[in-house]
Amino acid sequence: GNATNIFLGTQVQTAAGYMTVGAANSKTIGVFNGCSYTDPTTNEPKFSNFYPASTAAADIIAFIIDDSNVVFEIQADDTFPVADLLGNFDIVYTTAGSTVTGISGAELDVTTGATTAGLPLKAIDISGDPENSDVATANTNVLCVIQNHIMGQKGAGLA
Repeated sequence: GNATNIFLGTQVQTAAGYMTVGAANSKTIGVFNGCSYTDPTTNEPKFSNFYPASTAAADIIAFIIDDSNVVFEIQADDTFPVADLLGNFDIVYTTAGSTVTGISGAELDVTTGATTAGLPLKAIDISGDPENSDVATANTNVLCVIQNHIMGQKGAGLA
């Protein structure tokens, strides 16, 4: 019954018994990795990369990557300063996500880089993918771990 679409790759938390999109500076339970449910219109089982807003099904199962040590690759919303590696960052949703692919519009918010332990991501490296590793241009892909996890924070980022 959640009124918001939740897309593959979205940081999620729980609120009032529902899984929701993670808010800024919030503790996360993990990253949404799709869901399954019985489609209320067709009564057929459905497996989806995203949760369609306001779906009313009694058997919804969300698949969450909840290990706080998993390394994720995320696109930065601007040019990523290498000096900010091992710093902590927030997430920004530059687009809502795609109902065609199910993929989230989440990006690492470069302007939020800080030592603040409450931020959700810790940047640990630049992507090794030659197509997405250029730190001189916008939208560099960055390798991150969940910094502010419900099972505990990793600690302050480096200045």
